[in-house]
Amino acid sequence: MGSIDVQSDNAEDGSAAAASADGHQKKVPADSINQTSNEPDGATPEKPKELEPTKKRMSSMLPLEVGTRVMCRWRDGKYHPVKVIERRKLQATGFSDYEYYVHYTEFNRRLDEWVKLDQLDLESVETVVDEKVEDKVTGLKMTRHQKRKIDETHVEGHEELDAASLREHEEFTKVKNIATIELGRYEIETWYFSPFPPEYNDTTKLYFCEFCLNFMKRKEQLQRHMRKCDLKHPPGDEIYRSGTLSMFEVDGKKNKVYGQNLCYLAKLFLDHKTLYYDVDLFLFYILCECDDRGCHMVGYFSKEKHSEESYNLACILTLPPYQRKGYGKFLMAFSYELSKKEGKVGTPERPLSDLGLVSYRGYWTRVLLDILKKHKGNISIKELSDMTAIKAEDILNTLQSLELIQYRKGQHVICADPKVLDRHLKAAGRGGLEVDVSKLIWTPYREQG
Repeated sequence: MGSIDVQSDNAEDGSAAAASADGHQKKVPADSINQTSNEPDGATPEKPKELEPTKKRMSSMLPLEVGTRVMCRWRDGKYHPVKVIERRKLQATGFSDYEYYVHYTEFNRRLDEWVKLDQLDLESVETVVDEKVEDKVTGLKMTRHQKRKIDETHVEGHEELDAASLREHEEFTKVKNIATIELGRYEIETWYFSPFPPEYNDTTKLYFCEFCLNFMKRKEQLQRHMRKCDLKHPPGDEIYRSGTLSMFEVDGKKNKVYGQNLCYLAKLFLDHKTLYYDVDLFLFYILCECDDRGCHMVGYFSKEKHSEESYNLACILTLPPYQRKGYGKFLMAFSYELSKKEGKVGTPERPLSDLGLVSYRGYWTRVLLDILKKHKGNISIKELSDMTAIKAEDILNTLQSLELIQYRKGQHVICADPKVLDRHLKAAGRGGLEVDVSKLIWTPYREQG
């Protein structure tokens, strides 16, 4: 099943917390691709530190072992602490012929990358600790680093995994296999590992058809494909059109290859997402920006066709070039509008990551407090649930977290002081793009056919 990596709207549609850890993408002009620097605006490269260890010391420490901690010069010109995750030999001889895959310990895994030896400050090398050996010695006792590592991963949405499973997950996905993709007008740096078929193991860049999502190793292959591909929008039914925004419903059973390609693509930007191999059970809702060239994918959410737990959303993603435009909130709101059409209450699939909970809590807060501000007289949790299609438990938990509900005489009572509501609404942030329900033309899946 899929799981949620919804992003907070302060760093909308990214899956991790560090502000400087945003994924970067470049817009590709019609005639060529412009490589754009990822350095922060105004950043002045710091003068590299002198790397002058003696030859004897250098020969004793090189090549660096996996697990080594060292300072590394990042793209901002400054040195940051890293851990060596993997290494590979570039040529036949010489210690400098290795490059190292490193994790910047201050930042999210999405910034992990291959670096050359000259980016590393060898004088800052720390003693290597073999954590696997340490595990055998200490049994269940974890080092502070291991505990922190697991805690950090939990923030990414792995709450259901134990320590051993987490380490297995990290081992399998530790090295990004695809560095960049080209999708339509954009070249996008990827964030995470995605299990593409074995024939793509030696490929660092993939070219996607932005309409059918077929992917290729070479630009020439994409150009030939585009001359034959007659799609100008996602396969499936257009169920919403408002201005330049459009939403398509794609049935995973009817469009299996598209559904699987979408999952491969999404996995590049969602660390914890479980890849769907059996997409038959899911519906995919693809949000597009439309122009005279076609309907260009912005993001999507998936939904089980039949959910006993009332899940109305499984996975959600806004692609990096379109983030911070309110599309994540739009997708969230759209999932609830579908629930209303179904006559059901809905809730996102669990477990929610910490950041996912923050995003949903913000959405629930805005929706519920808008109603409370306008409503005259008392209103119950059940009535709020009927009006919003938000599950009663989510309403109760949200209002409790805002300290807007009390338990009196065996029932919950909502305390809606206007000034308190305004303060909470301000803290919840802007609402993003609104769904114009009058433009939604959709039949629930159980009624189709």
